[in-house]
Amino acid sequence: MSKNELCWCGSGKKYKRCHMEFDEKIDAMDFDEFLQQEPPPHRVINNERDIEGIRKAAVINNGALDLMDELVKPGIDTLTLNDAAHEFIVEHGGHPSCLHYEGFPKSICISVNEVVCHGIPSRDTILREGDIVNVDITTDLHGYFADASRMYIVGGKTSPEAEKLVRVTRECMMLGIEAAQPWKFVGDIGAVCAKHAHKNGFSVVTALGGHGVGKKFHLEPFVSHESHANTGMLLVPGMTITVEPMINQGGKKVTVDPIDHWTVRTADKKLSAQWEHTILITENGNEVISK
Repeated sequence: MSKNELCWCGSGKKYKRCHMEFDEKIDAMDFDEFLQQEPPPHRVINNERDIEGIRKAAVINNGALDLMDELVKPGIDTLTLNDAAHEFIVEHGGHPSCLHYEGFPKSICISVNEVVCHGIPSRDTILREGDIVNVDITTDLHGYFADASRMYIVGGKTSPEAEKLVRVTRECMMLGIEAAQPWKFVGDIGAVCAKHAHKNGFSVVTALGGHGVGKKFHLEPFVSHESHANTGMLLVPGMTITVEPMINQGGKKVTVDPIDHWTVRTADKKLSAQWEHTILITENGNEVISK
């Protein structure tokens, strides 16, 4: 495009003062087809206004998860948690993104023990001391999305192996975030996540993963948590992605519930854990936005 045209990112600035140098840097790169390296499409790059919108959605999303910190305890049912999160998000002007997303029936996902993800809240699912639980919440505020999940050990005590799984999964996420650097590749994230999980005797779910997020609930790239360094999409400033490793106590294979078509469980019925943050790729590294 002409250097005096308005930039494709929607900032309102002239191209030459916005993303022209950025595009020239990408155009000069030599992407390796064998490693499936590829540049990011313009649609996944956020301008300053977009980033501010995502930040505001994250404030609500983080607040809803803070509320779960208070409510998750032995004896509570997961539908009560769902309803509390829904009310909090709506009262603060947002919309719980999971509700009716491709038919999902509730406002948040709550996954207990062997449930890997997409657990449907229910009055019949009552948390018990020693359960490990993932609460996954996404908030849409004025067309901007923030996504995060936290793990809970119900009652504060569980088996040593379950405690280790929860701890190592968070460590995998943090290592993945550390690896998500500008002008590096998305495969770097999965390379460090998988190395740490395997070192600790766990497996990595590869059927599901992280994703771009921001102007839509799900965008490119797919973020695998078991991959090779220097592969996949180039990470550049302005991208927002989730890092959300799903780590299993046993094998990595999963099943999808044949009745509700949502609930993902470990095939061997062993425990699974997941942590998730939304991060912004910056000029000098990255920033956690939703956690």
